Amino acid sequence: MKNYVFLITIILLSACSTSKNTADNWVGKTKQNLIKTWGSPIRVFDNSTDGEILVYADQIYNESNRGDSRAAGSSYWNYTYIYIDKSEKVSSFRNEKQNYPPQALDSDKLSTMNLLTAK
Repeated sequence: MKNYVFLITIILLSACSTSKNTADNWVGKTKQNLIKTWGSPIRVFDNSTDGEILVYADQIYNESNRGDSRAAGSSYWNYTYIYIDKSEKVSSFRNEKQNYPPQALDSDKLSTMNLLTAK
């Protein structure tokens, strides 16, 4: 019985490991399959002649203020930028941590910082 429970635990843990953190496994796959698995992106940017960029974001809360229920605590955003080429396939991705929400992303500012170009 212990072996059976252990086996189920291993299977569940391995299933959970196929998350957004494994974006490198998506390079070469279609945009349609990515969206079916990850869901709709929070933002989409036109990447001029190179295609488009799908933006996924997760807000992470700092739990250092857990003792005081009135304090909201600090938080940050984990962004994953998925670069889609003209043939509707994932060409690359980039992860970054920022303090601003997805609504504050501005494609004009990002393009002047050369962040919209797939690497």
